This record gives sequence, C-alpha cells and structure tokens, in this order.
Amino acid sequence: MTTTTPRPLLTSLVDAAGEDRAAVRVGDDSLTRSELLAAAAAVADEIGGSRRVAVDATASIETVVAVAGCLLAGVAAVPVPPDSGPAERQHILKDSNAQLWLGAPRDDVALPTVPVDPRARSGSSWAEADPGETAMIMYTSGTTGSPKGVVLSRSAVAHGLDGLADAWNWTSDDVLVHGLPLFHVHGLILGVLGALRHGSPLVHTVRPKPEAYAAAGGSLYFGVPTVWSRVVADESSARALASARLLVSGSAPLPVPVFERMRALTGSEPIERYGMSETIITLSTRFDGERRPGWVGLPLRGISSRLRDQAGNLVPHDGETLGQLEIAGPTLFDAYLNNPEKTAESMTEDGWFKTGDIAVVDELGFHRIVGRESIDMIKSGGYRIGAGEVETALLNHPAVEEAAVVGVPDDDLGQRIVAYVVGDRHDPEELSDFVAQTLSIHKRPREIRSVDVLPRNAMGKVQKKLLVEDYLAGA
Repeated sequence: MTTTTPRPLLTSLVDAAGEDRAAVRVGDDSLTRSELLAAAAAVADEIGGSRRVAVDATASIETVVAVAGCLLAGVAAVPVPPDSGPAERQHILKDSNAQLWLGAPRDDVALPTVPVDPRARSGSSWAEADPGETAMIMYTSGTTGSPKGVVLSRSAVAHGLDGLADAWNWTSDDVLVHGLPLFHVHGLILGVLGALRHGSPLVHTVRPKPEAYAAAGGSLYFGVPTVWSRVVADESSARALASARLLVSGSAPLPVPVFERMRALTGSEPIERYGMSETIITLSTRFDGERRPGWVGLPLRGISSRLRDQAGNLVPHDGETLGQLEIAGPTLFDAYLNNPEKTAESMTEDGWFKTGDIAVVDELGFHRIVGRESIDMIKSGGYRIGAGEVETALLNHPAVEEAAVVGVPDDDLGQRIVAYVVGDRHDPEELSDFVAQTLSIHKRPREIRSVDVLPRNAMGKVQKKLLVEDYLAGA
C-alpha cells in the first residue's frame, strides 16, 4: 500500500506562535495556543535529551502541557493512569524504563520528578523529530495479564488524526468537548492531540457529566457509551446538544436504544468508530455518510481491513458471516515494548495486525464488531455465537437497560450462554424467550442474572472476565 507522509505532528501548534486563539480549557484552567506552546517549550527545556518520560496523566491542564512538551522535545511520553495501583504503576515505570516523572511528586515513585507549571514560559524552539520516532507508549488495560506497552510513532499518530479529519470534516472551526481520561487513545490522542493538530479549541470538562457537556457549547463531542447513556437520561442536557455538528461514540459498542434516544433528543445520529491502542482509529461512519445503529462504518483513508476464518480463508462480505478482523495501514503500532514474541504473534506473515476482534462486513463495506474472540465468541452446542448480537437482542426489551453476555463452561454444550442484565427485575425465562423470537433459538441465554451494575473499566468497557470469575465462584 502506498501512503503519503503526513505533515509533521506538531505543525499546527508550532505555527500558532503569537496567536491568542484559545487552545485548551480543562475545568477552570485555560491556555491560548501561544501560551500552550511557551509552556510546553518550558517542559521541553527540562526533559530534552531524555528518551522516555512518564506523565502523571491526571485530567488536568498540566497533562496537556506535559504531553505537548514531550512531543516538542522529541521524547516518548508514557501516560500513567492516576488511579493505577502501586503494582501497576511500578510495572509501567519499570517496563518503559522511564527516566523522569512529569507531574506532582509521589511517595511511591523514585524517579527524578519534574513539576509541570502551566504558567511557565520559554521561547525555545525545537526541531520536529523524525516521523519514525516514538510519540507515545500507551499501556493496555491488562485484561489478559500485565499491561503491555504499545509503541506508537509520530507518523502513526499523525496519519490516524488526519484520517479522522477526513472522515469527520474536523477543522479549526470546531470546538471539541469531552471529559474522558487522558491516558487512553480516545481521550489523549484523539481528544487532545487531535484538537492541537487540527487547530480546534478543546474544552475538557474534567468529568463527562451531562450538565457539563450541555454547558460547553461545542460543535464536536466525544463520549463512551456510558457517557451517552447518562446524557440521554438527562433530557434537558441532551437537547442542549442539538446545535452540535457531530456526537462521536467509541471505546465500546453503543447500545442501539441509546443511539435511537440520541437521535430523538438531539436530532443528530451519533458517529460510531472503532480502533485499538495498537491501531489508533481505523473504522468510522462519516460526517456525510450513513450512520447505522450498531455498525462502525468504513475503513479510514489509507486503512485496509479483512476478515478471515480460523483456517485463514477470506470471509464473504454478506453482513452475516463472522470472521477475525485484521487491519493494515500506516496507523499501526511499531511493537509491544520489550515483548517481541507477543509482537510477532499479533501480526500475520504478510504484515496485517490481528485485532482479536470478531466482525461482519456487509456488501457496502460497513463493519459491525461482534466482540473479542477470546471472550465474546461463544462456542455452544457446535455453534459459534457472537455475544454482541445476543446483547443487542436483550437491549431491545423495554425492561433491559444494560446487558453483558458471556460463555461459561458446560459439560454438554461446551459453553453455556449466560446474560447479566441491568434494569427492572424481569422473569428470566421470558427474557430468554424474547431473544429467541429475534435470533436463532440456540442463541438464547440459558441463564439470566439480574445485577445492579456491570463492572466497567475507565473507558466504559464491560469487564467480562470479572463476570465469568463471579459466575464460576458461585457455581
């Protein structure tokens, strides 16, 4: 595949020297583009010559300044979740071999600490680093072991953000609003670097509360399904977003009822997209295209996708046949840090990344993500069943607010389908029969458990591993 080299990652920010236009506001703290550049240059002066530095990635303007300073100095930033436990934090610091800690001092961090002062100013100028240099090392959630460091180049980040600009018509005329964590691809790379690259002011609400979103007056909003579910539950806040140009949902599947409620209250169908730390964003519906509930759209510019079965054969694009999703393109990560075996295992011989997700593609090229192969592909009674389609069927029932479907060991079936549901207590047999009315009967849950909440991580993804553990502990 032939790809063009994108303009340097920080061109837009550096070109803003002397501009008083708003760059970022986090809570009550704000900086213009020229102020941000000068503050970031002050950080770059402190860390220049380092290879990797850890960033205490709080939801603060200090994090924005710290990351921009790393990129100015050509130093790889390692965002550390502020709520990480001591063991996870020490793993990230040791595995990344970070040389400095950017942020407030911590008793359990022995690295030399460099405080970040958003009021500091420097007139230093820095040459743009080579596009192949590392921009970020993003640590995965560690659902299958210790978190892995995903090495992302400056070129990969630039390509990814430019692909989104094309798909979403994202320009400097937009005002981006979100309240997502600043240690994931969604909140930090898309939500901070995207705004800086495309010149759109960023309003970060610290927490993604519906009333804060309503008051922000943005044209472009980012949220995870949990955020949008809470927004539509607050009807006045949802209606306040009617003037927004795009409402974007990602990091987990958006339930169809939430999609439909967003459309009803805001007059706008949400944009859905798909990506991973290893690929940045690769699939999305478009600002000028179809937006279909439950589907994440088409490959972004420069991205190719394919579905393969367990034997490695290509899967037909019929909107029904399940396949393992693989991605190729310039947004792919370089490697898992210090883990060449896992890196090699994740790639095909011809250079495609194996996402580990199961998907279907229709005749128009639209993608629907069924779930993770490791936990969302249930093999029951000789059938391969995607947990996502069972969840969607359950969510169509008026009594069900949230649903998570898992497979548990079963001596007869291999795996038995178990559903955890949040909502009005309802007869489990009736809910199971309701699923069987819309899906094949073998896809109905064999057991339904009512819970008050589903366990989720910081990005709103249901932690199904915990549900399986809970089930087995009580079996």
